[in-house]
Amino acid sequence: MIELLLAALLVAPSFREFDVPTPRAKPHDPARAPDGALWFTEQQADKLGRLDPRSGHIDEFPLPEGSGPHGLTADRDGNIWFTAISGEYIGRLDAKSHALKRHPMPERGIDPHTPVFDARGILWFTAEQSGVVGRLDPASGEIRVRKVPTPHAVPYGIVVRADGVPWFCEFGSNKLASIDPSTMAITEHPLPAEAARPRRIALAADGSLYYSDYARGYLGHFDPATGREEEWPSPGGRSSKPYGIAITKDGIVWYSESGVEPNTLVRFDPATKQFTVTKIPSGGGVVRNMVATPEGELYLAESGVNKVAIAKSH
Repeated sequence: MIELLLAALLVAPSFREFDVPTPRAKPHDPARAPDGALWFTEQQADKLGRLDPRSGHIDEFPLPEGSGPHGLTADRDGNIWFTAISGEYIGRLDAKSHALKRHPMPERGIDPHTPVFDARGILWFTAEQSGVVGRLDPASGEIRVRKVPTPHAVPYGIVVRADGVPWFCEFGSNKLASIDPSTMAITEHPLPAEAARPRRIALAADGSLYYSDYARGYLGHFDPATGREEEWPSPGGRSSKPYGIAITKDGIVWYSESGVEPNTLVRFDPATKQFTVTKIPSGGGVVRNMVATPEGELYLAESGVNKVAIAKSH
């Protein structure tokens, strides 16, 4: 028993939490810029935020009213690209001048949700309620979208594998899906459990995918190369609502249980299939997304407590 407790202490992450200057801003998604800064969306305040991890200082950048910034990511030059889910556009905040450029959706009613770059610099994104997946070419500004075959699929989390193929969750169904980067043809992959509802997705070094099954309280694993699927009950149980998920450079899978109070940060070791659970000091207030940094840290947005956080394993 003592050995198990010591082992848990050795892998339990430490937290640094930072208050967002604007009250009730609802920090939704985090991103890491090339300079190491933690950027985040402030969905209810129509702002982007930038945290300097060394000083703890936060700068905020106002956006047009009604933007509702949701997801964000940085390009190679440090420019910040974000989805304005309410404003129906994708925005680019220049890293140096902080000038804003907007790319409106090609049709009314498309709500861009989560963005990710592929190796060629194409920005892929999901659109939740409108049920489409799209791509934006930053060089030309062209946006193409494709409707997901399953009705009410609710495309949500998205990653791009090393082969250039984007994979995304269908939160409204029990499916993962891939999209051909050239033709934009979508291939759906039903999960064994009909009640599964994959919400966020993370890419492992071997090209396999881990996802948070929000509805059933499970962590899932799918290998596109073999078609093999595995799943494990989350430590918090059926109502734990696993949500934000990321994989650090050591291959450890991390995700947050949003249905547990206080929210937890769960560590899963794929080699041993062991879970370790740490309570988030502030309570978390729903960690909707997280990203792993090259330094092995995790950047978190803690929506309900109006904070962002940096978690580091020992």
